[in-house]
Amino acid sequence: MEPFRRKAFLMLALLVFLLITNSVFANNVLDISFFSKTMAQLGGGSQNTGFGHEIIKGLNRFYSFTGFRNATSGNIIMIFVGLFFVFLAIRFEYEPLLLIPIGAGIIIGNIPFFHDGGVNLHIGIYQSGSVLRYLYMGVLKGVFPPLIFLGIGAMTDFSSLISNPRLVLLGAAAQLGIFATFLGAIWLGFNLPEAGSIGIIGGADGPTAIFLSSKLANGGLVHGIKTLNLIGPIAVAAYSYMALVPVIQPPVMRLLTTKKERVIRMKPPRAVSKREKIIFPIVALILTTFISPGALPLLGMLFLGNLLKESGVTKRLANTASNALIDSVTIILGLTVGASTQADVFLTKQSILIFVLGAASFIVATAGGVFFAKVMNWMSPEGNKINPLIGAAGVSAVPDSARVVQVEGLKYDDTNHLLMHAMAPNVAGVIGSAVVAGILMSFLM
Repeated sequence: MEPFRRKAFLMLALLVFLLITNSVFANNVLDISFFSKTMAQLGGGSQNTGFGHEIIKGLNRFYSFTGFRNATSGNIIMIFVGLFFVFLAIRFEYEPLLLIPIGAGIIIGNIPFFHDGGVNLHIGIYQSGSVLRYLYMGVLKGVFPPLIFLGIGAMTDFSSLISNPRLVLLGAAAQLGIFATFLGAIWLGFNLPEAGSIGIIGGADGPTAIFLSSKLANGGLVHGIKTLNLIGPIAVAAYSYMALVPVIQPPVMRLLTTKKERVIRMKPPRAVSKREKIIFPIVALILTTFISPGALPLLGMLFLGNLLKESGVTKRLANTASNALIDSVTIILGLTVGASTQADVFLTKQSILIFVLGAASFIVATAGGVFFAKVMNWMSPEGNKINPLIGAAGVSAVPDSARVVQVEGLKYDDTNHLLMHAMAPNVAGVIGSAVVAGILMSFLM
C-alpha cells in the first residue's frame, strides 16, 4: 500500500500545484510594467526599455497558450477520471482494450489550450479542422460501430445458440433494461430521441449505443425535435459499465437465485455441423433485418464477419477482420470517445443522469434475464433444465457476461462449467440489442 499512497500523494500535490498556478497567473501576477522598468534599469537606457517590454510581452503570450493558464477545475477533474480508467484497466484488467484508449482519450481531450475569443488552433475535438475532429467523424457518422461488429462476427462462434435455439429468448428478455431505461429517461426530462439513445445503454453494447446516439442524440434536429449531443456521455457510460460487469452482475445473480438453482447441470450442447454454421448467418441476417431494417449496418456487418469465419475459404479476410481491423478501430474509437468528454461539454447534469440510468439499466437487464431463465427452468422437463445464472449473460457484453456466469457457477460446483451454455444468450443479446436499436430508430427518426 505504501507505493500506492506515495503515488496518490504526488497526484494530489500535482492537482494543488496546477490549481494554484492557474489562480496566480489568472490574476496577472506577471506585471509587465514592473518587469519593463527592471529591464530598463539593468540595461541603462530607453532603448532597452522597449526590448524588455517585448520580452515580457512574449513571455506573457507564451504563458497564455500554456495549459497552466487555460486549465479549469473541470479539466483537472476529467484528467483524474481518465487516469482512473487507466488504473482500472491495468490494475484490475477491467476491459483494458477499451478502458486504456478511452482513459487516454479523456486525458487528451481535457488538456487545456488557448481558445479565447473563439480562436481556433485546430487542436480540440470540437474545433473544425483538427485531427481529432476528423477522427471523430467516424463516431458522428456511425462508421466505427459497424466495423466493430464486423470484427465481432469474425470472432464469434454461434454453435451454442444453434444447438439450443430456445436460449435466444434469454437474450431477448435481457433487453428489458433498454425499455426500462427509455421510460426512466423520459421521466427525468429527456426528449424521445435522447431517451431512446440513453435506453440502449441497457443492452450493454458500446458500439450499438454509439451507433444509435449518433443518429438520435447528435445535437441536431431529429423529427423536428432539437436534441443535445449526448454521444460522449452515452458511449463512456456504456463502456464503463461493460467493464464493470464482473462487479455489477454477481450480486444481482445471487440475490435472484437459490443455491439449488445455481448448481443445476444443463444438458451438454449437441455438435453443430459446418453446414449449419454457414447457413445460420445468412438466415439470421435476412430474418433480423426484415424485422428491423434500421439495424442493417450493424447486423449486416456482424453476420458478414461470421460468414467469413465459417465459410472456411476466406481465412485471410476473417483474420484481418478479427485482428488488425477491429484492433485499429477500437483504438481510434476509444480515443475519440474519450476525447469527446471535454470538461465544458461533459460535466453537465445530463451526464450525471445518464450514468445513473446506465447503472440502473444494467441491473434491470441482468434481473430480466435471470427471471426469465427461472421461468424457462420451471417450464422445462427433467433432464433438460436451465440454470438461471445463464440468464445474466443475455446482456450483450461479449464474452464478459458469459465469463461471469462461469465464475459464479464454479463457486457452487467446481465441476459445473456453464460457459458454453452462457455464450448462447450472450451472442443472442448482441443480436437483440441491435434489433432493438433498429426498432427505436424506426419509431423515433
